[in-house]
Amino acid sequence: MIEGLAIAACVLLLLAAAFQLALGAGAPWAAAAYGGRAAQPDGRLPSRHRAASLATAVVLVAIGWLLLLRGGVVGTASENSALTVACWAFAALFAVNTLGNLAGRHPLERWGMGALTACLTVLCVLLALG
Repeated sequence: MIEGLAIAACVLLLLAAAFQLALGAGAPWAAAAYGGRAAQPDGRLPSRHRAASLATAVVLVAIGWLLLLRGGVVGTASENSALTVACWAFAALFAVNTLGNLAGRHPLERWGMGALTACLTVLCVLLALG
């Protein structure tokens, strides 16, 4: 069961990373990110926010890898206490991010990304409890 939780979390993280990659590549979806406050008139993010989105995508993929390790999907470190601590830290990060998403102006940010990060919060807690 823990493997399934890790895979589910990884799928959600890949969706979020794809969204961030698209923003970083110049997709005109800036109204649905960063509270909508960074959107330029053409709907894209300014260059510094695009760079931040690209960095965020890398971090999300790295978190996914660590969750797959914790779930025993890859590697043999699933019982490593550092991974348990990391899962709790990720749960806190996603909980705070959920609050930010719910405060967003755009429905995709509020309900779509808010739901995604809320699910990630729960999955990380369950993986931490293992």
